[in-house]
Amino acid sequence: MSEYETAERVGIDELLERVRSGLDRIEPRTAHEAHEAGDALLVDTRYAALRERDGLIPGALVVERNELEWRLDPLGSHRAPQADSHDLRVVVFCNEGYASSLAAASLRQLGLHRATDVIGGFQAWKAAGLPVLLPSPRT
Repeated sequence: MSEYETAERVGIDELLERVRSGLDRIEPRTAHEAHEAGDALLVDTRYAALRERDGLIPGALVVERNELEWRLDPLGSHRAPQADSHDLRVVVFCNEGYASSLAAASLRQLGLHRATDVIGGFQAWKAAGLPVLLPSPRT
């Protein structure tokens, strides 16, 4: 019997609650201030259509969710240049702050002990009036 066959069954809402209890989730303004101070790497995991529709956070590293662990593992052969230490404070964004919690928990399993996410995701960042590079209008 594999570990998956004997693992406790849990719904996504409960899993999300458990994951979040182990994160120090932060508000958008706190993320912005940490980034401006050079104390956080902002990572945008939203898919391309959302980035094209809503814009980008200036200075954020864009990493599709399916590549996140490979790009941010400091020991990985496919890591982004910014992912140079397990002490790196990584702040993950998704669109509304759900998938980013699961992503931050995954990064913590890789040893990135300061990984967290933004409460409310990109939409909360935008609603707070924080900087956004708007997409160019299509002609």
